[in-house]
Amino acid sequence: MTAFDLLVGPIGALVTCASDRPRRGEDMRELPVVANGAVGISAGRIAFAGGYDEVCDAEARERLDASSATVIPGFVDAHTHIPFLGDRSHELVMRFEGRSYMEIGQSGGGILSTMRNVRVSSGEELLKAARKCAGRILRHGVTSFEGKSGYGLDLDNETKQLQVLKQLEKEGPQKVVSTCLSAHFVPPEFKQKRDKYVELVTEEILPRVAREGLAGFVDVFCENGAFTVGESRAILEKGIELGLGAKIHADEIEDCGGAALAAELSCRSAEHLLKAGDEGIEMMAGKNVVATLLPGTAFFLRKPFAPARKFIEKGCTVAVASDLNPGSSYTFNMLGVLTLSVFGMGLFPEEAVWASTLNAAYALGIEKEAGSIEPGKRADLVVLDVPNPLHLFYPFGEDPVRAVVASGKVAWRRS
Repeated sequence: MTAFDLLVGPIGALVTCASDRPRRGEDMRELPVVANGAVGISAGRIAFAGGYDEVCDAEARERLDASSATVIPGFVDAHTHIPFLGDRSHELVMRFEGRSYMEIGQSGGGILSTMRNVRVSSGEELLKAARKCAGRILRHGVTSFEGKSGYGLDLDNETKQLQVLKQLEKEGPQKVVSTCLSAHFVPPEFKQKRDKYVELVTEEILPRVAREGLAGFVDVFCENGAFTVGESRAILEKGIELGLGAKIHADEIEDCGGAALAAELSCRSAEHLLKAGDEGIEMMAGKNVVATLLPGTAFFLRKPFAPARKFIEKGCTVAVASDLNPGSSYTFNMLGVLTLSVFGMGLFPEEAVWASTLNAAYALGIEKEAGSIEPGKRADLVVLDVPNPLHLFYPFGEDPVRAVVASGKVAWRRS
């Protein structure tokens, strides 16, 4: 009989999300569930996932009883803006008074406000803040996440952010995917010479990032008021040339062609997409671009939600992420974001689970490591005090997380 470092079981309902492909369309309504299940963990990896009867007599250094609980894969948050510093709560009132997100940014607030805080911080100060953010989302079940730069907006401070993310990945227990978002906003010193900033990103920042292995992806905020489609194409093509995967903030404020550009360049994912049109959605589906939807941002900015049902009906792979950032989606609660995806965007509960686990792992290119409970993968899972997945959303506003296992160890447990 195999001996385990940790045996989670018996489990009332084990939701494995095991699949050899991302879930799309009607397949998102089906969740693989094992009643009276168990997960055996050895050396940080899943060694067994199946019926408890098969391993109930196995030796284990530690056991975690989940007999009345539901266990799902650890959440994969495929879009956060960790690391950041500073408080932008005053912008809430500015928006309530009628100023738009872009107006606040173009007047020196928004992204540029956070930029000023990041630029004056030391690497250690930024790392301390990032550790705190990572710990808060871990407590809510996030065992893998993407972090973006984009609050430095110059060579030294962009690389400082990405170095912080690499250190977080090294420290664990969460899986951290780094993305270079130097094309987040044009900084004030380049306001009258934006072509020079695009040149800085393509000729200095991205080459250094690629050379030093600081990020796996390049991203760009393609939006009127941020970067044009032409500028976005040049930045993404440079990143691809350097061996980086491509992502894009697309069609958040208006349909400006971001979804179509994502398809043209076969980006790994396009994100936000509140205003994406039918043609762009169909093009994304045809090129297998993951649609990473961010309902927390729509809620926080009081905007209409992305047309999630349309993405699913058109055949897109749909992921849901938090967009954790200090200005437009300041939340650490992934389950709260998923609740918005159900009641706001119209996802079914089963769809929300796929969108925040395996499909989200595909959005980050880590589907072989994370997103499902299968032998060989990282041992990342969440123990929830609910009898089945539907109850994640039925008594909304609850906090059902009992324990979080990350990289094979109990990383958080309710006292």
